[in-house]
Amino acid sequence: MAAYEFVALDGQGREQRGTLEADSSRQIRQQLRDRGWAPLKVDPAGDTRRSGRSVSLRPRLRRRLSALDLAMITRHLETLIGSGLPIEEALNAAAQQADKPRVRSILLAVRARVLEGHALAAALGEFPHAFDDLYRATVAAGEHAGHLEQVLSNLADYTERRQESGQNVQMALLYPVILVLISLLIVAGLLAYVVPEIVSVYRDTDQALPLLTRSLIALSDFLVSWGLPLLLLLVAVAFGCRQLLKQPGPRLRFHRFLLHAPLAQSIVRGANASQFANTLAILSASGVPLVEAMRIAGPVVDHRVMRERIDRATRRVAEGTSLRAALDEVGYFPPLMLHMVASGEASGSLDAMLARVARHLERDLQRLVTVILELFKPLMLLIMGGLVLLIVLAILLPILNLNQLIA
Repeated sequence: MAAYEFVALDGQGREQRGTLEADSSRQIRQQLRDRGWAPLKVDPAGDTRRSGRSVSLRPRLRRRLSALDLAMITRHLETLIGSGLPIEEALNAAAQQADKPRVRSILLAVRARVLEGHALAAALGEFPHAFDDLYRATVAAGEHAGHLEQVLSNLADYTERRQESGQNVQMALLYPVILVLISLLIVAGLLAYVVPEIVSVYRDTDQALPLLTRSLIALSDFLVSWGLPLLLLLVAVAFGCRQLLKQPGPRLRFHRFLLHAPLAQSIVRGANASQFANTLAILSASGVPLVEAMRIAGPVVDHRVMRERIDRATRRVAEGTSLRAALDEVGYFPPLMLHMVASGEASGSLDAMLARVARHLERDLQRLVTVILELFKPLMLLIMGGLVLLIVLAILLPILNLNQLIA
């Protein structure tokens, strides 16, 4: 039995979309007609490869799952399989609990592969954009060792921590971003609309205006005349920089710069070290061999330079070098991580030490980001107050000079 996505018109002529299971698309069309719906389109709900023929994933299924969706799927599967349900029934129950049609379609398609005799990890491999290498390798290790429930529990904890960490960072950045945008809008509004009305009275006088006032008038005239083109230019530059950073060469140089920038280096090194340690811990705890775990954990790291160094360290471990020595050659991991890795290797509890150091690095990173943001808030208020003060002084100085001349 396979999963099919359909598009149909109901009795009121409204378009309906969803996913149903059947042995063929003809049965799906018959089910829709039994409901009184007119089927418009019925397609397999996934990427299958039968008889050497490849059917590409539909665009709606090629998008990545959010961290929240992945965490919910994993937690549901862990709970259901732990309750004794077979995998195919657990997938069906998780699909019924999913609120989003795309998530439901993916789970039903995975269930169809499992019913065909595929292992769960192989079925998840049909959707690499939804379930990455880390996820699939961990599930495969759990299936092989016969501890799928425990592995899914570890995966659920990991995805939930990742989702919570990302949400905390987004919430922490929300206030400063709003503050910056409002500040820029206020200053731009003052310069473009308020200042010209107030200082226009000075244009018809023979009084020599102060330098600050003349500069403010020139800036206001520039914004009125070129404000929109300047905004479009900034958007174009931002878009161009984003496209440029997608190229391997510029992106590598930019990442190398971030590793040594005064403030960014602590955040970049801490974030990537935490991500690598967390991934390596979940894989190691699931029974994945160390070299294979490093091969999977390397691409998870976003930073290109650190990823290349980790690839080199992976080859060194495969040659027989200890993990601690190989990571030390990377040069960007904190000493605490290296010492705890060495302790884990000596005591045989590497996965536990990696999980502990990952949590420590996450707390340090969150603490650093919080301190920076807390310092940024009063700094932004001071900058905003200084700009408003300059505008007020530029307006008041000619009036004060005129009063002195009259006196």
